[in-house]
Amino acid sequence: MSFLLNPWHFVFVALCGWVNEQQQQVIEFQNAQIDALLQKLGNKRVLLTDDQRRLLGAKGKMLGRKKLLELTTIVTPDTILRWHRELVAKKWDSSDKRKALGRPRIRQVIVDLILRFAKENSTWGCDRIQGALANVGYHISDTTVENVLKAHGIEPAPKRQQSTTWGNFLKAHWDSLFATDFTTVEVWTTSGLVTCYVMAVMHLKTRRVHIAGITPNPKAEWVQQTCRQLTDDVDGFLNGASHLIVDRDASFLALREFISDHTEIEIVLLPPRSPNLNAYMERWFRSLKSECLDRMIFFGRQSLERAINQYVEHFHQERNHQGLSNRLIDPSDETGAIAGKIECRERLGGMLKYYHRRAA
Repeated sequence: MSFLLNPWHFVFVALCGWVNEQQQQVIEFQNAQIDALLQKLGNKRVLLTDDQRRLLGAKGKMLGRKKLLELTTIVTPDTILRWHRELVAKKWDSSDKRKALGRPRIRQVIVDLILRFAKENSTWGCDRIQGALANVGYHISDTTVENVLKAHGIEPAPKRQQSTTWGNFLKAHWDSLFATDFTTVEVWTTSGLVTCYVMAVMHLKTRRVHIAGITPNPKAEWVQQTCRQLTDDVDGFLNGASHLIVDRDASFLALREFISDHTEIEIVLLPPRSPNLNAYMERWFRSLKSECLDRMIFFGRQSLERAINQYVEHFHQERNHQGLSNRLIDPSDETGAIAGKIECRERLGGMLKYYHRRAA
């Protein structure tokens, strides 16, 4: 029996030797390819994807460091083994499943509401804001409200309500808030070039403008008479006014005294050198001059009055206003018509134009 096994044993050993030789030739060939590739790349670094690193790390661990040293590799054996260790560590890493330590962050929608309530209501404290949040379904502590306000640089309610912004003031008195101002126009007369003062008053909410008067000399008597007309109980433009914005020009001293002594209108006196606080009147005078006055030469006060009156009518009935959603102040029945011939109404020799459809 042993005689029969010995030939087969010899054949098996020879076959194993042949296979080992073939494997060694394959390894040497692969080493030669990798070595040629590394020489081709020179000092350039081989960039591998995460999947490639995981594959090499797993395969390299199976071979071991000793075997890897016998092979030509694109990276060092230590690097391959490090990739394997990182792969094992990542398998047992559950940090992404851990809950965050500490108190959770406040949702942004709550922060936005806190800031909105504080800015829109200067007298509301933390408790009042907390209650308002509870009304809309958000329940937080007053301390949280206080921390949010501090983080955004908003002072507590007692300090916020000490000062009133112009925006809040205008909104509170919008329906009964008026403004007035002067502008000057040069007019040719028989005496030469004369400066005429144009006094206008505006209802800020509707943008309606009233020309109070035009004079070459705004004396106190003239200003007082103008105030009587403006505050007339029947057709005075200032009927229903609660506040009148006035600057510190000396020409308005008589107006301020008359309004304070004979009416219940409160004078809102602008700070020195602050024309932007009377922005509506300043913007109207700018439009008046750019669209009308600066494009004409006036001979006598009557020609100036005629031009300004034409512009005021155009301003009210024919000029679209961006501050009023691009609408007219006093639209006529023909405004918005979709049928009829398109016509052009001209004023001041075609300087002011209004396009409309002829009423059917």
